[in-house]
Amino acid sequence: MNNDLIRQLGDTLYGALTTQTTVAPLTETHPDITIEDAYKISLHLLEQRLAAGERVIGKKIGVTSAAVMDMLDVRQPDFGFMTDAMRYDGEMPISKTLIQPRAEGEVAFLLKKTLTGPGITNTDVVAATEAVVPCFEVVDSRIQDWKIKIQDTVADNASCGLFTINENAALDPRNIDLAACEMVVIKNGQTISTGTGAAAMGSPVTCVTWLANTLGEYGISLNAGDIILSGSLVPLEPVTAGDVMTVQIKGMGECTVRFT
Repeated sequence: MNNDLIRQLGDTLYGALTTQTTVAPLTETHPDITIEDAYKISLHLLEQRLAAGERVIGKKIGVTSAAVMDMLDVRQPDFGFMTDAMRYDGEMPISKTLIQPRAEGEVAFLLKKTLTGPGITNTDVVAATEAVVPCFEVVDSRIQDWKIKIQDTVADNASCGLFTINENAALDPRNIDLAACEMVVIKNGQTISTGTGAAAMGSPVTCVTWLANTLGEYGISLNAGDIILSGSLVPLEPVTAGDVMTVQIKGMGECTVRFT
């Protein structure tokens, strides 16, 4: 795929983002698109966001658990960039910013040291982490009806939407077994899903290790000060304005968000 087409598709996705509209799957309109092409489109989309005044504050890994893979019919992880415009704490204005939002409970990592792959290990990730915190990521897709293949979600910044974390529930990762940690997600007072850290590639730590090593192939680091979203431990849940959701992680605490 030539550079002009890559920029054109990146601009199309940015336009969909800013107007809260959707586009046909890129894999339908451009069936020869590769994952490498898709990441180039994603980087151009990011350039547009940065040019508009946003700044990168972290990265994310997506499609890490079997539950999410089954829901989206995407069979491998991907990554995206988180900007300051994506973070909301307490209340999240999804009706003003998102198109077809779905919430997922995660563990977020707050880094104190930079990680640059390849060669990063789980031990390196734990040593580089200041704290882990409970998190909601509300993913969104600029692709019609979530009809995505891996190339579609990669190009669309890994279907990033908005996120929230509870820094008051910060915990040293050496003080919790992240593979065994238990998660409960509550929506409007009712428990809707449960999961454990092992659901995401065996452990949220392994997810961050994958992310550091994969980004390293593109010359990108996980930087000191970054917020890293490590992937959902539970199925995605559609949300609308008025919903209230809480994610509880045993031994860590909880995070609550009200959608407006």
